[in-house]
Amino acid sequence: MKEQDYDRELARIIDHTLLKTDTSKEDFDRVCEEAKKYHFRSVCVFSGDVEYVAGKLKGSDVIPIAVVGFPHGQMTPVAKAFEAHDAISNRGAQEIDMVINVSALKSKHYILVLEDIQQVVKACEGKPVKVIIETALLTEAEKICACCLAKTAGARFIKTSTGKEEGGATVEDVRLMREVVGDEVLIKASGGINTSEFAHELIEAGADRIGTSHSVELVTGKTAEGGY
Repeated sequence: MKEQDYDRELARIIDHTLLKTDTSKEDFDRVCEEAKKYHFRSVCVFSGDVEYVAGKLKGSDVIPIAVVGFPHGQMTPVAKAFEAHDAISNRGAQEIDMVINVSALKSKHYILVLEDIQQVVKACEGKPVKVIIETALLTEAEKICACCLAKTAGARFIKTSTGKEEGGATVEDVRLMREVVGDEVLIKASGGINTSEFAHELIEAGADRIGTSHSVELVTGKTAEGGY
């Protein structure tokens, strides 16, 4: 494929994602090669896999990202912060995508949610933290609250979804998130983004980053089925 045959602008804001339990070394190799070929922003994997991925991406313009507390986020803040610190300090992660404690948010334990995010942000020592609020499980009021808490806690990004729950990113949710956080916090849309048209709609609504396992299809104008 010639370089001009794909959407280079879209590619540079895609987090190329591989978050399957049965992933093999060959899968990681393939995803890293795809990311380097199309110049995606990053490769996003579990924290236990990020060291290998960081090694494969060394010397390229693609960064390694680790998810933390994924996919449910309901461990203690100390445990979540430790996972984030280990991924950043010892395993080469350059950004962290953390899942909030959705149960605590829905129970109105807002101090716990705030402290959870703050501890991860502190553990990352200046590296960008994206806070996954799992929009599909939240009411509009809860989405607003989650965005406010993440912004107050110092998150660099707010992210729509893990892609593991029924329902993913929507244009309406991205617009709402942008209205709540303004221009001070970036937004990552993820979950169910299977076409370049949808990706561009989300960007138009306010998304700064796109998370998908269908990155190659998106930048080459194909339609993907299933997956994150």
